Amino acid sequence: MKIIIFGARGDVGSRVVQEALSRGHQVTEIVRSETQMEDFVNTVNVRVCDVGNTDEVANLMVGHDLAISVVRPPEGEELALVKLTRSVLEAAEQSQTRVLIVGGAASLRIPDGSGNTVLTAPGFLPESVVPIARACQAQYDLVSVETRVDWSYLCPPAMLRPGDRTGIYRVGGDALLLNSDGESAISMEDFAVALLDEAEKPNHQQARFTVAS
Repeated sequence: MKIIIFGARGDVGSRVVQEALSRGHQVTEIVRSETQMEDFVNTVNVRVCDVGNTDEVANLMVGHDLAISVVRPPEGEELALVKLTRSVLEAAEQSQTRVLIVGGAASLRIPDGSGNTVLTAPGFLPESVVPIARACQAQYDLVSVETRVDWSYLCPPAMLRPGDRTGIYRVGGDALLLNSDGESAISMEDFAVALLDEAEKPNHQQARFTVAS
């Protein structure tokens, strides 16, 4: 499969690239600037692109079977996530490309019967991550009403951190997944496994889902 990945140099994006390559897929990595083009393996096609430029994004998507968006704006510019995601969706429509979007946990319900989400539950989030959580909620609100594009939206659990690749994970829908200790977490490596599994065998077309260890 030919896969184009936006946000390929981030913590999650780089692991998605490695997982895709390990499965034999042809990968095009999209980066923001020339300075990010260093240290890429020679099995990948690297292109510089302004993800906010819809026509440029659409042109790059042409010829690919799948686009994966793992874009994250810098601190202080969190709301740009909505603009960037809109650009990716419009480009996917123009190019008729299926797209997988990595979102945030903000929109997931807390499984305590309160009706609160990760974003709205009192005291659940540290203040430092509230801006990106609000941006991810707005991102999901945008994606969830999109009917013209073949999309899937993957929410991470509450904790997404570097770790081991076990290849083992659980799949959920609209609620945060907790383990027996009440923790909601997965390694970035296993998150990439889950994303590529969905890429290869779609089970959540025009739907949100989540994963956790």
